[in-house]
Amino acid sequence: MAPTGTGQSAGEGLRERKKRAMRQQLSDTAARMFLERGFDAVRVADVGEACGVSQKTVFNYFPSKEALLLDRLEVTADALRTHLSNPALPPVTAMLKVLDDELHGLAASVAARGDQDDALAQYRRFGDLIRDTPSLRAYQSDVADRFVDVAADVLATRARLRPDDPEPQIAAAALLGLWRVQFRALRAHLRPGHPLPDAIAAVTREVRRAARLIEDGLTAFPDGTNPADPEAGDPTRDRRARSHR
Repeated sequence: MAPTGTGQSAGEGLRERKKRAMRQQLSDTAARMFLERGFDAVRVADVGEACGVSQKTVFNYFPSKEALLLDRLEVTADALRTHLSNPALPPVTAMLKVLDDELHGLAASVAARGDQDDALAQYRRFGDLIRDTPSLRAYQSDVADRFVDVAADVLATRARLRPDDPEPQIAAAALLGLWRVQFRALRAHLRPGHPLPDAIAAVTREVRRAARLIEDGLTAFPDGTNPADPEAGDPTRDRRARSHR
């Protein structure tokens, strides 16, 4: 997803606000410089110099050059932990909540700009930059894989299973498939000259269509009160049982 900014935490102290402000400044400056010059043409030291800090300071905030541009994807991991761990929400409903929040945050960010077409054009340039830069594509793919791991861990805890059990693994992969669907739908529908509400509605419809394909299967995901039998569906189970008679 394109960045939508990071919010201020409740009870945040002065030190935390300063650190957050510097992180935001570094990320915003890097995004502007990358869009203007190209990702490979800008060094991390260039970003630091533009913000009045050293390269070392930049790396204190971001583990890599790619993270300077895509760091806000990490917010998604926190949202996955929050919503997927809620036993009152079926897994697909929880994932749709994560995606809806991201979508509405992006829409609010675009709507707040004085020139929405300019904001949408910048969003598309951001997507083009990721698509055209192999290291950014690889980083985004790695982040998506981490999201699957986060989701599998949360779902396993919820169902009293191991994260590497089949149920949380396949459920997490399916749910994060919806995240990829939304990303591609945004690229298709969010563009200058296309009314923002229409674009958001089109993206939502595509994500809901994809969600319907997995909803029935994930309805059977263990709820923790009746964990999955680890041998259920094992074709060798009956043979083993007969051999012990």
